Amino acid sequence: MTPTTRRVGRSVGIYFALLQLFFTLAWTVYVIFLPRLAAEAGIPKSWILWILVADQLVFMIADWLMGAKADRMSRIVGTLGPRLALITLFSALAFLLLPFAAPLASPLLFLGLTFLWTVTSSALRAPPLMLIGKYAGAGAQPAIAGLWLFGFGIAGAIAPYLTGVLRDADARLPFALASIAVAVTAWALAWAERHLATAAAPAPETPVSKPVPIAAFLAIVALTALGFQVHFSLSSAPQYLRFVPAAELGQLMPVFWVGFNLAMLPLTYLIRRHGDFKVLAAGAAVGALAVAYATQAGSLGLLIAAQLAAGAAWAAVMFGAFGAAILLGRSGREGYATGGMFSMFAFAAMLRILMIATQLNQDTGLQQALMYLPAACWGAAALLLVMLLSRSRPAAA
Repeated sequence: MTPTTRRVGRSVGIYFALLQLFFTLAWTVYVIFLPRLAAEAGIPKSWILWILVADQLVFMIADWLMGAKADRMSRIVGTLGPRLALITLFSALAFLLLPFAAPLASPLLFLGLTFLWTVTSSALRAPPLMLIGKYAGAGAQPAIAGLWLFGFGIAGAIAPYLTGVLRDADARLPFALASIAVAVTAWALAWAERHLATAAAPAPETPVSKPVPIAAFLAIVALTALGFQVHFSLSSAPQYLRFVPAAELGQLMPVFWVGFNLAMLPLTYLIRRHGDFKVLAAGAAVGALAVAYATQAGSLGLLIAAQLAAGAAWAAVMFGAFGAAILLGRSGREGYATGGMFSMFAFAAMLRILMIATQLNQDTGLQQALMYLPAACWGAAALLLVMLLSRSRPAAA
């Protein structure tokens, strides 16, 4: 990797980290204020969780379609970035208008703007990762993807604090700031595409080994994503409440994301040395052990250690999954593969919200099973991937 390529990769990676940070924080702001804004719009409180389910369903469909569409749009260098930026402007405008439309007490207007924002925001999920896979050299991809994931992890760590700080704030200012930040950052997508394409070395004309079918890979992603959703959103708080009062949860919930962010630099080197699929399998296996131990931790210190390990394992899963999706989509289907991966993330989030909406998580008969579901999901994903990799080893060699 030349110094120019390294410099371009670092600047584009920092840009993608900011893009992911602002986009994820915008979603956090939306979730914080949705109950209040929906009430102002005349939407019953009982609809809130179902709106969030619908959001994830839209993500699940739109992410895959947008990824596949990005493959076609990117055939001519320099066309994808500006189009994504334009779509994002519509997304940011719809998001900005939500707190202003809510007081008009028009449920249809509010839900229409929500749908428009959800659909168009898919432009910032799979397509940017597709750009990394299409243009960044193999040596630069881990560093850029790591920085992007670092932005995601920072947003996850900040989210609990934002929930406390913004709970009683006027919604218009946070929505305006989030909209402007996302719009301004997304407008530089054309710059990122141009710089990645300019610095990219010509791809060698050699066949790429794809050791796992895309369908099996997406099943593995769905399993790991469901394990993450249940562990972090449903199991972590009750685990902490065994040792601390509820008032201290805001300080402890980010521990998972501390482990996530601390793992980024080591994972960049591990990916280069061992490959995406092996890191993904190892992350799922370690994560299964960590979340299983978290359910039995005998002290707060041991629980924190387990949460740190689980966060680092989830970073390995996501890091490995990003690179694996790019590899399986090469060449020409990077957007299709990464879009499918993001659809599986949305699918898992939808299942988690459905558990809450239908109160399955409150069922005493299921609570014990939910406690061990994350470890079962991550363990099954690791086992399935190891079996597939073992079967394909002769062909891959």
